[in-house]
Amino acid sequence: MTTVSQRGALTPRELTRASERTSFVYLERCTVHRDANAITATDADGVTHIPSATIGTLLLGPGTRVTHQAMSVLGETGAGVIWVGEQGVRYYASGRALSRSSALAEAQAVQWANVRSRLGVARAMYRLRFPDEDPSGSTRRELLGREGDRVKKCYRAESARTGVPWHGRKYVPGDFAAGDAVNQAITAAAQCMYGVAHAVVTSLGCSPALGFVHSGHELSFVLDIADLYKTEIGIPLAFEVAAEGGEDVGSRTRRALRDRIHETSLLDRCVSDIKRLLLGTDDTGTVDPDGTWDIVTLQSDRGTRVAAGRNYGDSDGERSGYEEMALTW
Repeated sequence: MTTVSQRGALTPRELTRASERTSFVYLERCTVHRDANAITATDADGVTHIPSATIGTLLLGPGTRVTHQAMSVLGETGAGVIWVGEQGVRYYASGRALSRSSALAEAQAVQWANVRSRLGVARAMYRLRFPDEDPSGSTRRELLGREGDRVKKCYRAESARTGVPWHGRKYVPGDFAAGDAVNQAITAAAQCMYGVAHAVVTSLGCSPALGFVHSGHELSFVLDIADLYKTEIGIPLAFEVAAEGGEDVGSRTRRALRDRIHETSLLDRCVSDIKRLLLGTDDTGTVDPDGTWDIVTLQSDRGTRVAAGRNYGDSDGERSGYEEMALTW
């Protein structure tokens, strides 16, 4: 029998791009194991095989047990693993992300660390949300005010379009049922969008905490990215679900949003938008789009980089045993 240690790890070129993966797979009350390069979910109904390289994020709900071999193949293929509450409502913990490159993480840190470039990214985010307006020269306070006005306008427009009465946004943390049907749907849609954005942000190797509009929270950048699609996808869909009735709003919103994510190719858009915001381009010929290049360099003077795997104290440039080991990590 072949053991895990004898299997060769998948190379970056063999991995499925983040934008081409299934956004998430939710499992509950089953045992998750490994069969070759697939994972299996075993429950009372039998065994289901799931190709691990096609999963963006695996959500492990209540009653799941996962084996070491299953986590090993998920780590090799770069699938995100998140432990959640029933139906994915609560987030508890997560495992390794997809990215192997630090390109986007470094670009995010550089853009965030400079006050002017941080404001520039915030303006670019506003431009993506409201392409008919020009945020050039606007202060942060002006951006926030204009954003608030546009969101209120979106609520009123969707109310008129769907015929759902709108009496303002009402959300009580920890009490989902406190609001009316449309407020419940907006909350459910927002939570799902945060989950999708979180999966993409972490899979690309970015920091969820370094936000350009939001600040001070561990998911500030996640909130930034999710909000890019709030008035286009989240709010309209919430009103459509509420227009169909007030029963089981949460689960109906999640299912409807799942379909809308597929219809709008949202994962592709998230990847492209993050690259454009942080790198100023979505040219896949000049950057590593999925963070899967297995390249390690060393920083040198004047912003240059030199090849890793060399002992720069030796004139012949031979590799040391330590460096050989480092290249295999």
